[in-house]
Amino acid sequence: MNSPSSFVRRHGGLLFAALLLSGCSSEVPGPAASTVTESVETPQKQVRSMTFGIVPQQSASKLARLWIPIMEQLSQEVGVQLVFQTARDIPEFEKNCRDGKYDIAYMNPFHYTQFHEDPGYVAVGKQKGKKIQGILVARKDLETDEQLKALHGQTLAFPAPDAFAATKLPAKDLENKKIEFSRKYVSSHDSVYRSVAQGLYIAGGGIVRTFKNVDKVVSDQLHIIHRTAKYTPHAFAVHPSVDEETRNRLAAALIGLENSEIGLQLLESIKFAGIESAVNEDWKDVRDLNLTPSELSD
Repeated sequence: MNSPSSFVRRHGGLLFAALLLSGCSSEVPGPAASTVTESVETPQKQVRSMTFGIVPQQSASKLARLWIPIMEQLSQEVGVQLVFQTARDIPEFEKNCRDGKYDIAYMNPFHYTQFHEDPGYVAVGKQKGKKIQGILVARKDLETDEQLKALHGQTLAFPAPDAFAATKLPAKDLENKKIEFSRKYVSSHDSVYRSVAQGLYIAGGGIVRTFKNVDKVVSDQLHIIHRTAKYTPHAFAVHPSVDEETRNRLAAALIGLENSEIGLQLLESIKFAGIESAVNEDWKDVRDLNLTPSELSD
């Protein structure tokens, strides 16, 4: 049985080439937008392939290291060739979802409520036993008695306007507390953590899972100064053009990852205990917030 990292080691040259061609070799994307794609090979000849889009909360290279081994395993179970894709930033990912470019997508809760309506993505799974929670992080030397008040009048770092837990939830909490602030969008969760650690911004928004996944040299300089309320997490959602049989096989493969040693290792790599089944109604709590999209039309 292959280890979770064996695929990336065997195909590292192809992955590196794909990232260079797309211009996504750094934490902060360049000015030209493009989709990052890498094919996941399976032992058998596949009759077709399906694109699997991952929301770019982290750099393209890190997402590839984490998700390509998972897609390799899922491909064997589903019987199709899964093709890893992400985007330069969250707004581009939103556009790709809206245009139906991904057969399968891992998208944030707010995105799911939007893209279930149009173009009609259908949820098949979500992280098991977890709710999503936004956080604000700051350097550890920000040790005031009233840390949030120290943010008044400051510029804060966020991934993107419609990043649900990393932008919309903490921003809403600050606004409710009458704390005025400016926003700087830096394209990914990891870029938020790095820019705050470097002292470029006093604080920034993220989520616990990506904060735990960022390089330790970065996280060791930071601490969480605020946590939001918790909501239904990201959706694994399938485009309506995918037939029901394939959709059901994919759902079963996602849920079944926890039933093997290699699957558990793969889940651990993305800080998941497991994946559970999901239906559209699970995101009612997110819809009840009545949030409006910021840049989905851009």
